[in-house]
Amino acid sequence: MKKIVVVYQSKYGATKKYAEWISGELSCDLFERKNVKVSDLKTYDTIIYGGGLYAVGVSGIDIITKNFPELSNKNLIVFTCGLADPMSKENTDDIKENLSKVFTTQMQNKIKLFHLRGAINYAKMGIIHKAMMSSMYKRINKKDYDSLGNEDKEFLSTYGKAVDFTDKSAILPIVQYVREL
Repeated sequence: MKKIVVVYQSKYGATKKYAEWISGELSCDLFERKNVKVSDLKTYDTIIYGGGLYAVGVSGIDIITKNFPELSNKNLIVFTCGLADPMSKENTDDIKENLSKVFTTQMQNKIKLFHLRGAINYAKMGIIHKAMMSSMYKRINKKDYDSLGNEDKEFLSTYGKAVDFTDKSAILPIVQYVREL
């Protein structure tokens, strides 16, 4: 089997949980983003990167984007972790559109993307994230409830609570993809 590594950056723990599950299933190395350098990744054939999905992009993804010329000969897999339901085509289209601002066309053609559903705990959020979520809540709450999509209705019903959408079975497409490389 080729040499595989999972690298992740996790703020609240959901991305870390997925990274650990993937690493366990593939029996491969696991590193937190802050503890790895691009030179460490050069010995691997397959690099799986996981980062939280935020309005500004994927946390820590610069290890891939800034070093793409050095890593482009590797199998590159990126998984995002966020609240958006990856079963919704509208959500995955939005994620891909946002990533197209970060990934060049060459990167988009080379990197295999997966989207996993995360968790949220308002009690553990930093002030900036709380403010962003509060702003989104106020914006959505002003709309006519019956006109809202399921995602917005779910957001309103879970606002301010701890909700965990992580699911170990969600990693299976990633694991299968890597095993077939």
